[in-house]
Amino acid sequence: MSAERTGTPSRPLLEGVTVLDLATVGPAARATRALADFGATVIKVGPVPSAGSQPITPPFFAYSGQRGLARVEIDLKDERGCEAFVSLAASADVVVESFRPGVTDRLGIGYAALAAVNPRLVYCSTSGYGQVGPAAQFAGHDVDYLAMGGFLATSEARADGGPPLPGATVADAAAGGLHAALSICAALVGREATGEGCYLDVAIADGVLWLMSLAIDEHLALGTEPGPGHDLLTGKFACYGIYEASDGWLAVGAIEHKFFANLLRALDLSAWADRQMDPAAQDELRAAMAATFREDTRDGWTARLADADTCVAPVLRVAELPTSPHVADRGLLVEAYHPVHGSFQQLAPVLAGMLVPSQPIEVPDLSVTATEALLERAGVDASTIAAWRSEGVIG
Repeated sequence: MSAERTGTPSRPLLEGVTVLDLATVGPAARATRALADFGATVIKVGPVPSAGSQPITPPFFAYSGQRGLARVEIDLKDERGCEAFVSLAASADVVVESFRPGVTDRLGIGYAALAAVNPRLVYCSTSGYGQVGPAAQFAGHDVDYLAMGGFLATSEARADGGPPLPGATVADAAAGGLHAALSICAALVGREATGEGCYLDVAIADGVLWLMSLAIDEHLALGTEPGPGHDLLTGKFACYGIYEASDGWLAVGAIEHKFFANLLRALDLSAWADRQMDPAAQDELRAAMAATFREDTRDGWTARLADADTCVAPVLRVAELPTSPHVADRGLLVEAYHPVHGSFQQLAPVLAGMLVPSQPIEVPDLSVTATEALLERAGVDASTIAAWRSEGVIG
């Protein structure tokens, strides 16, 4: 039986909020996934596929808890397609887009055009480097933003001295996706006081700077050069690092002295307890800890140390997460059903305040669109919709 997470709201926190999503992948899609998991209705707006082509959509398993998701196809290169989009935006709460800076304005669906028909609209543009500035038109992906924001240079180096390739899309997910979602939620709260929406220029590289704020602020205040091995959090001291067991790896984060003393006691290395922050002792202390950790398995050490106030955790592979007792007991995985791919497990809506459904999540088949129904709901008359469909303006 899974433990019930505390603080569960009685209803979805973003219920009643409608989001138009012009992105299929990347930070914008991460943001709208989060908004959907909080209960918003997300409408994915994609192009009309040409004859014989397939629509570009994320993989079917990429929708953890996307309640109310719908998909429409609109040719935004056609003026009538832009008119159709404006009709949808007139009653929407949020628009999220990730085109190159300036594109939506040229299409006639930028913030100024949409705010003229819907002053309450929150319009969020996500881009690598922002709408203005010398890098605004640069192409990039996750690793580029991490490079430009100092993240890679402060990570522990590879054997050849170069920075490592991260194992997760940190920039897309946190510096971009959660950055956008948080800004949108703040704008929605602000709208309640002012009655007006706003424009949000979400630059992923700016979000990386926020993630790097400790190192940046230190440099600005003291003139230091943060990097691998520079301080406590980047490997200068033995109490904070990754150690090899006989069959795997362990993460040690024993920063506070009481936790480090507990750890050394368990490792039978208490003689070193008073030298935790002694720079001259670190090489020998790290070697002694490494040699001791190699004497047992990862799970053996975990059983002895994890709940003993030592700040030690096993380094788990992704394939181990579904059987992790912590993941299972907190109900962090849910059953899902896709009309084509059938039943499978996926990550639950895991952020605080998200509702976890008691029934399997219905994952939508995004090859099926709701274009006509949504345009009818937006007030477009049936004859116009029929003409647009016959002429390829909508899918």
